Amino acid sequence: MTSASSSKKNGLVIADSGAIFSLAVLEQLELLNALFDDIAIPNAVWQEITLDRTVSFYSRMRSFFKERVRSVKGTNVLTPLMDYGESECVLLCKEAAADFLLIDDRKARKIAENFGIRCIGTIGLLAVARQKKIIPALLPLFEILLHNKRFYSLEMLNAVLAQHNEGRLD
Repeated sequence: MTSASSSKKNGLVIADSGAIFSLAVLEQLELLNALFDDIAIPNAVWQEITLDRTVSFYSRMRSFFKERVRSVKGTNVLTPLMDYGESECVLLCKEAAADFLLIDDRKARKIAENFGIRCIGTIGLLAVARQKKIIPALLPLFEILLHNKRFYSLEMLNAVLAQHNEGRLD
């Protein structure tokens, strides 16, 4: 992504459902608007994020993404390698010549990177937002993620916190 001192945005990002759920839990979906010129999701991700209408952040996700859903035109041959939403994200990235894929799943991320797609995860996105002073601190957000059973490695979270001189999680 662009440097912390730059106010330039980063083009088009395609977002996967896992990262969307994490940003929604944090009430930070607007970070996508702050960091990217355009945001899109494939139909499969739309189906995943709108499946359970009982989650507290359902209406936030629905209203944020309802005008950002795009159809994948090609045949999805990646489903044996990753779930349907992730595979559609990879295909949409290629079709739309996206600048980034926002994805947390390690296996799917490696596959996407093998296709030459630049990936960023939720934690990396939050770190960039912190560098750009869009958010004031990471520690409270990481605590919310863990409290809400969003699964991130404590080792990774503490490494990012150390880079920003924000203490540690236990």
